[in-house]
Amino acid sequence: MRKVEVFRALHRSRLPGDPLVLPGPWDAISARVCEEAGFPALATPSAGIAAALGHEDGSTPADEMFAAVARISAAVEIPVSADLEGGYGLAAEELVERVLEAGAVGCNLEDSRQGVLKDPREHAEWLAEVRYAAGDQLFVNARVDTFSYGDGNPERAIERAALYVAAGADCVYPIGAPAGVLPLLRSGIQGPVNMFGRLDGEGPSPTELGELGATRVTFGPGLQRRMAQQLRESADGLQR
Repeated sequence: MRKVEVFRALHRSRLPGDPLVLPGPWDAISARVCEEAGFPALATPSAGIAAALGHEDGSTPADEMFAAVARISAAVEIPVSADLEGGYGLAAEELVERVLEAGAVGCNLEDSRQGVLKDPREHAEWLAEVRYAAGDQLFVNARVDTFSYGDGNPERAIERAALYVAAGADCVYPIGAPAGVLPLLRSGIQGPVNMFGRLDGEGPSPTELGELGATRVTFGPGLQRRMAQQLRESADGLQR
């Protein structure tokens, strides 16, 4: 099977309490560690890569982001999905071409720009162009930013999700959605639902999110930030 087919298969028929857990490597070595730990696929975090490259979140130049994704993809044998923020202003065909050249089989595309929600119908049209350009070569995860930059109304999130799924999105990611509204989102969204997981123990575990309806769980830059904290503690120990 092609890697994209493997990646799609990993999303199918997930049992309650058994979501697809995708760690977020930010460079080649962290990707290899995650693969060696037994994860079946990876999901790069744009914020984690930005931090590793010395950029603020959201300000990484497209060339640097694609180069980082390419290094991660080349370092492992398992499928890689890439967080490509809002698409860097690229036309759909060029975006698809570049992500496939980087070796990724999936991409995360958000529906906000600089903290402002995009018009959902216009964004859906662009996603449809991405779907058309990619054919079956790319797994598209459509991020819904209603809970981050909108009014947090689950119904608005469901409406946006419906447009994106109709446009060809394979999965919907209502980032920042409270766990308590996940059953409502699950009932109103067709297809896989991605939820944000936390590594600090402050929120539900991946298993609990799966029981509430999540198909897959990603962690954004959580893993990179935890490793940075551990490095800081080690450096402080050396200093002492």
